[in-house]
Amino acid sequence: MGRLFDFMLPEAKSPTADSTDALFHFINEVSLVLLLGITIAIIYFAVKYRRRSKDDKTPVITHNNALEVTWSVIPLMLTLVIFWWGYTGWLNLRAVPDDAYEVKVTGFKWAWNFEYENGAVSPNELHVPAGRPIKLVMISRDVLHSFYVPEYRVKHDVIPNRYTYVWFEAEEPGESQVYCTEYCGTSHSMMLAKVIVHEPEEFNTWLATANIPGSGTPVEQGKALVETNACQSCHSLDGSDLIGPSFKGIWGREELMSDGTTITVDENYIRESILNPGAKIVDGYQNQMASYQGLLDDDQIDAIIEYLKTLE
Repeated sequence: MGRLFDFMLPEAKSPTADSTDALFHFINEVSLVLLLGITIAIIYFAVKYRRRSKDDKTPVITHNNALEVTWSVIPLMLTLVIFWWGYTGWLNLRAVPDDAYEVKVTGFKWAWNFEYENGAVSPNELHVPAGRPIKLVMISRDVLHSFYVPEYRVKHDVIPNRYTYVWFEAEEPGESQVYCTEYCGTSHSMMLAKVIVHEPEEFNTWLATANIPGSGTPVEQGKALVETNACQSCHSLDGSDLIGPSFKGIWGREELMSDGTTITVDENYIRESILNPGAKIVDGYQNQMASYQGLLDDDQIDAIIEYLKTLE
């Protein structure tokens, strides 16, 4: 009967998905059987024991031991089966295979960063090799997030100040969608990423050419920092309005603040906006940016400033 509910699930692309799907189908099938059984029983007894005349009187029924034991034991047994099935599936996701490739995942409002063993960083794109277990070591910079890939049946909370982990294995090359499934602010629904699965040789080639922070000119480093910190998810590069002011033409621009004062965008303003974003708020925008104090050092802030100078 499991195929009856297949339309409710996306395509399964990981071997760990089978146990999750089997439990999902079992719960739905048992629920359907109980629904039909109880509905039929209600209709049958409503007809069989309906009042046939005004003189009919309902007899006093105190209890029925066999019936009471039955409706207590059967639900208890079903609950224990579902618990054990789900628990063993959870244990499987905690037992990471020895040959797993490890990727560090950092969640923050409102993007994902993926850091690889060679130091490469990929914003909003998780690149992995097909046919090899992938261990995700996850942490949040700000609030509670949740990493969810429906096609792999992988979902796990990403918590501030604490590492969590989960693993999956992609069987074939392709792409899958990543969602944040814990409400984390106004742009929660935009906190998306992609899992991009390569053939092993293609993954090694990508990894060798991926961006490693700290390499390149100051402008190139600044551009990489803006991308890895997902600044463009709140500040557009084309002049369009998002959560914050656009980066296009920002250098030297006159900005009206929410308190009525006017400032000129220079090094000091950008630095202050990165480290203490609530100090000066541009008119028409809300104070929603998190501080990068302790996350970016002086050299990195200088590189971002050099990059913003080029966005005319």
